[in-house]
Amino acid sequence: MNRTIARLRDAINRHDPEAMAALFAPDYRSEQPLHPARGFSGKAQVAANWTQMFAGVPDLRAGIVKETTEGTTSWTEWVWRGAHRDGTPFLMKGVTVMGVRDDGLIAWARLYVEPVEQHSAPIDEAVRQLSGTGG
Repeated sequence: MNRTIARLRDAINRHDPEAMAALFAPDYRSEQPLHPARGFSGKAQVAANWTQMFAGVPDLRAGIVKETTEGTTSWTEWVWRGAHRDGTPFLMKGVTVMGVRDDGLIAWARLYVEPVEQHSAPIDEAVRQLSGTGG
């Protein structure tokens, strides 16, 4: 496993946003292609985002399902789980693609991590909705 990615997982599980931010380059760029308005730059925002996540999900745990690195690009499948302060479940799954520089700092990331639907439509209904062929 890529050492930087393992250190990121460990910092998440320690609930240490400053240790997390230390793994990112000062000019880090974050994109969420499914949510373009959520893009940002800079590692200070990483610390701010995760400080809020740890406050809202006090038992948050991160797991890595699979990780592979080729050159300076790391693909990681994540599971983030816990419970919100009100007890409702928190479960997100997905993939990040990250550029890890030679010095071990994360220069950029594209996040495809989403909340897991608790009550979703079966495949036939979902395809009808996505294709516009039925209600």
